[in-house]
Formats: sequence, C-alpha cells, structure tokens
Amino acid sequence: MNRRGPGRRPGSADTRGEILTAARRVFAEKGFDKATVRGIAREASVDPALVHHYFATKEGIFAAAMRLPLNPETILPELLEGPREEVGERLVRLLLRVTAAPETREPMVALLRSAMTNEQAQAMFREFITNALLFKVANGLGVPHLRIEAAFAQMFGVVMARYVLKLEPMASADPEELVALLAPTLQRYFTG
Repeated sequence: MNRRGPGRRPGSADTRGEILTAARRVFAEKGFDKATVRGIAREASVDPALVHHYFATKEGIFAAAMRLPLNPETILPELLEGPREEVGERLVRLLLRVTAAPETREPMVALLRSAMTNEQAQAMFREFITNALLFKVANGLGVPHLRIEAAFAQMFGVVMARYVLKLEPMASADPEELVALLAPTLQRYFTG
C-alpha cells in the first residue's frame, strides 16, 4: 500500500491557482447557486478540505475567482456590527472605500459591465450578490429583502455614475460629501 503522508501534494506548486481556475470553470458552467465546493475540488483534482483551507467558503472562493474586492466574510460583520442607526453610513463608506483604489474598483466595474451584457455573468452576479450578501444583510438586520435591494440599487447607481459614466460632479465628488448626501437616504431603507 502506497499511502502519502501529510504535506504538499505532488505535482504543481500552485494548488491555489489551480483551484481558482477550476472554480472559474465551475461557476461559469453552473452559476453561483449550483456550484459546490465538492464540484470545484473535483474539477481541480483536490480534496474539498483543501478548497476550504484556501478559501473557507463557497462565497470566499467566488470572490477570489472573480477577483472581487468584496468578500462577504469580511464585509458582513462590518455592515452588521455597530449601531443600527449608522448602517447607511457604514454602507456608503464601505462602497466608497472599496471603489477608491483602482485595484479593487476595476474588477468590480468589470463584473458589473459583464453582468449588463452577458446573461450568464448576470445570473452569476445576481445569485452571488443576493444570496451571499444582500439577503444575509437583510436577514441580519431584520428588514425585508426589497429594502436591501433598493439600497443596493442606489449604490449600484452611484458606482455606475461615478466610475462607468463618469458623470460630473459625481465622479470627482469628495467621499465625505457623498457620505453626507447618501447615508441618510440609505439609512431610511434600514430603519423605515
């Protein structure tokens, strides 16, 4: 019997990269909802535990595979922890912070553009954003899903106006000015 001991598996040293490549194929073929960690592991020829080791959850591997700057595991606590009357402000600040740097803004804008022109990308983005992020925030805050989607739609419009259409003065507005302008409106979605 030839049993391998613990440690690095034989073959390529870029196991993480192979898992990401496999994940992109599986997500493209099945969408976010129907993709599984086991299926991604099978596609990458690794044990599912290795996928969990590198990415913890399906949401984490999706965020990494799609090069998203938003990983639900890190942003959900940021949005849900703290005073409820400041959720709107936290949401605006989070989005402005994430989109401020080109290395985090560009993958997000690329995915948004793809979702607007490609049905498969649209379905994947919709499944991920609703199930891994929006509905979890809504459930965590105890607000109807429609309200969280309305808040998302508002922030989606800000990203599109600021970084895709580059509408002025929105495109060059100071982030603090945008926080002051947008946070009260978003807060209304969360507190009624």
